[in-house]
Amino acid sequence: MDQPLLDRLAIRDLVENWAVWRDAGDWERFATVWHDEGWMSATWFQGPARDFIRVSQEGFAKGVRILHFLGGTSIDLAGERAIAQTKMTISQRALVHDVLCDVVCTGRFYDFLEKRQGKWGIVRRQPIYEKDRIDPVDPAATLRLDREALAALPEGYRHLAYMQELIGYKVKRDMPGLTGPEVEKLYGEGREWLAAKAK
Repeated sequence: MDQPLLDRLAIRDLVENWAVWRDAGDWERFATVWHDEGWMSATWFQGPARDFIRVSQEGFAKGVRILHFLGGTSIDLAGERAIAQTKMTISQRALVHDVLCDVVCTGRFYDFLEKRQGKWGIVRRQPIYEKDRIDPVDPAATLRLDREALAALPEGYRHLAYMQELIGYKVKRDMPGLTGPEVEKLYGEGREWLAAKAK
């Protein structure tokens, strides 16, 4: 196989391992997908990957379940650097006004990756939140949301943010969505990352 194909396979493997190992609580292996200075952004957390691993582990031990399902991946390669965009869904289950609900949010993982000493790793992960929905686990249950509070949240992840704020998370309000200045800024940062190829 040629090297670009091998790199693409390694990146896809890394992206898939991220989701499987995190959701399974396999923290030791989950740590291996990141470079040392890796940075994670999510609705409820923005910071170093090592701290994300710690708080994810703490939440997992308390029964918090934020699960991920992956779709197709598009990879732009530039030498030892890459940008990978992977279709994904985030799902979370929790009580919303005393009704057990599932939230499903569809979007993309936008990953800044670098190959160091022959190994690809994530330097930065920024999800893009495209659309979401909320459903009672019991279809016969009646769920009434605060319409004003819901409308004040970002369109791409408003139901996810609504649930997460109810259970005590501080949610970032300016994450990239399908369109808008936040996602355009992210695309620009991706282009700059690829243009500054690793020496």
